[in-house]
Amino acid sequence: MSKIREFMAGDHRRCDDIFAEVEVLVAEQDWVKAIAGFDIFQHAVLQHFSVEESLLFPAFEEQTGMRMGPTQVMRGEHAQMRELLEAARIALVAKDADDYSGNAETLLIMMQQHNMKEENVLYPMCDQHLSGQIDALLPKLETQIQATAE
Repeated sequence: MSKIREFMAGDHRRCDDIFAEVEVLVAEQDWVKAIAGFDIFQHAVLQHFSVEESLLFPAFEEQTGMRMGPTQVMRGEHAQMRELLEAARIALVAKDADDYSGNAETLLIMMQQHNMKEENVLYPMCDQHLSGQIDALLPKLETQIQATAE
């Protein structure tokens, strides 16, 4: 059973859906709604990163002893995406559709690649190595993620 993978991949989809809504609003040049939507998206993504970095990755590293492996790569990608999120937000506030689109496109490509690695490699490894902890870990992941979904 792949409980961590299913839950965390579901949160990826939730973030993707919010991002897609923002793209429509930018195309319509509805800047107020686009900025508000982007703020929701940015908060959801940053919360997702936070949950991984504070709960999931440490549990995986503790269980496997792998501290320089996939979790280290994911943390590095999180840092890059945080920079892109901020650049995209600055462009939105400036109502610069071209600058926003460039940052958003780079962010989208990076998120897609990142999510594939997590969903196809890291999360299945977490499900395997953390199988004895999933019943305690999953509710914590859900609680922290749900705080942003409402």
